[in-house]
Amino acid sequence: MDLNKKIIRPCRRATAIMALLSAMLLSGLMWQGCRISYKFNGAAIDYNIYKTISVGQFPIRAALVYPPLQQTFENELLDYITRNTRLRTTDGASDLSIEGEITGYALSPQAVTEDAYASKTRLTITVRVKYTDSKNEKNDIDQSFSAYRDFDATEMLTDVQDELCEQITKELVDLIFNATLGNW
Repeated sequence: MDLNKKIIRPCRRATAIMALLSAMLLSGLMWQGCRISYKFNGAAIDYNIYKTISVGQFPIRAALVYPPLQQTFENELLDYITRNTRLRTTDGASDLSIEGEITGYALSPQAVTEDAYASKTRLTITVRVKYTDSKNEKNDIDQSFSAYRDFDATEMLTDVQDELCEQITKELVDLIFNATLGNW
C-alpha cells in the first residue's frame, strides 16, 4: 500500500502542475492577444488611401453581339463593387478606374456524339479589363477574362441566353474583382 501512495501522489502532483502550466500558457496567450482578421469579400483596399472608383462602359466588340449583355455586365460589376467595398463611384477622375470591352461572345460545339452531332453547346464570353490605380501603377492590370456555360444542344440559344449571360456575368465579375480590388 505504501508503494501505491508513493507512486500515485507524485503522478497527481505532476498532473496538477501540468494543468496549471497549461492554464498559465493559455492565459498568457489570451493576454498577449492573438488577433485573427477575416475579409469576407476578399477586398484588400486601404480606405485611407483609396476613396473613389470610376467604372467605365464595356462596349461589345465581339463578332456575335447580344445587345443586353453590355448593360447586364456593367450593372453587375457596379453593383458588386458597391456591395463589397466602401469606395465612392465617380464619373470623373478617381483613385481607381475599371474600364474595358466585351471582346468575345462565342458558341462552340461540345461533347460530340457517335453520329457526329454535338450534344452540348458552349457559350463563352470574354471581357478585356483595364484597371488603373492612380496611387500605385504596379497594381495596374490590362487582362482578358473568360467564362462559359454549356447548354443542351437541343435547346435554342434564344431560350437560354438570358440565364446563361447572367450566370457567366456573375462569374466574370467575381474573377475581375478578385484580380483587381481583391488583390490576390
